[in-house]
Amino acid sequence: MNQAAGWASACARAPGIVKTAFARYDSDEPVKEIVQLLGEDKLALVILFVSANADAAAVIAEAEAAFAPTQVVGCTTAGELADEGYSEDQIVAIGFPQSHFQTRVVLVPDLDRFNAQHIIDEMIRNRNAMMLAQPDWHHEFTFLMIDGLSTKEDNLTSELAVGLGPVPLFGGSAGDGTAFGHTFVLHEGKALENAAILTQVRTNCPIKVFKSDHLVPSAQRMVVTDADPARRVVREINAEPAAREYARILGKDPEQLTAFTFAAHPVVVQIGGQHHVRAIQRVAGNGDLVFFSAIDEGLVLTLAEPLDMVRHLEQEISVLTAEMQPDTILGCDCLLRRLEAQEKQMTGALSKVLAKNHVVGFSTYGEQYNSLHVNQTLTGVAIYPPAK
Repeated sequence: MNQAAGWASACARAPGIVKTAFARYDSDEPVKEIVQLLGEDKLALVILFVSANADAAAVIAEAEAAFAPTQVVGCTTAGELADEGYSEDQIVAIGFPQSHFQTRVVLVPDLDRFNAQHIIDEMIRNRNAMMLAQPDWHHEFTFLMIDGLSTKEDNLTSELAVGLGPVPLFGGSAGDGTAFGHTFVLHEGKALENAAILTQVRTNCPIKVFKSDHLVPSAQRMVVTDADPARRVVREINAEPAAREYARILGKDPEQLTAFTFAAHPVVVQIGGQHHVRAIQRVAGNGDLVFFSAIDEGLVLTLAEPLDMVRHLEQEISVLTAEMQPDTILGCDCLLRRLEAQEKQMTGALSKVLAKNHVVGFSTYGEQYNSLHVNQTLTGVAIYPPAK
């Protein structure tokens, strides 16, 4: 066994309800390693979070054959949450055993031309079928993976909200490291762009879907005075060129704005009495600001200040673990949180908190929470052992 394969085997988790496995994408046979590490349980579904450095199409094609007839879905990442916390160059696999989970998958193959009512009707049929099959299981959630460069996350989540009923939704936008070139969702052996996957889950395990961010609005406000909402581009803030005005407010040189700047100095909007981040992705060549989520003229942006990331994460996890330790927490963690952690040299400390609480998942280009597409958050579901 080579060194990478040995590392993957060493990362096999002690048996839990949710099965997890991890392998470097560049090991000799990573999919075979994952199949072995997930064990012999009959699985309802396997979810793969695949490093952007891997050949995603090859990975999903091999996994589809290896796990058949179990369905396999997934997406590419901007980094992984593996058993040691923040990780790179991994394939993270999560298996949901049939003994505790029922799942149904809805593919949205073309985000430019989706019919929301058709998707909602399918979701309702799926939910009814799972209720009939397991009437004594009472816990449900919906997990969304979506092309992170599609710019359609806001539209899809808002359109589908009426079909969710009482079932909470969370999710993440597929990533491409920090390259922002191509992002894929994985379904039926293929890597797809401009698509989304909704996974509906019914279980006898208690669950808690959550959203967390460590940001506090300041008194500094600015107004979007010229924007292209379809492309998530802001041309002017306070009637001045967008990047230059944002830099002036921060007291920085507009030529020195980087992803680390945007991670450390996010802007938020108020929706329904709560603040939600509208994260900046990059500066365009003409000085416009390109955002990760919906933006429009007239929107009031408030500069936010970050709390201590480690202390805040510990507090948020303590809420999830107050009554019972989760078996697994499936998490979607914004790339900008990872970049902020790197800049502040907090990656190791955050990884310890994540690993201790078995938070697994991926770093995203944006997150979804019920009807909203958000940024710079950690969204997820805590899955607890069922009552005996």
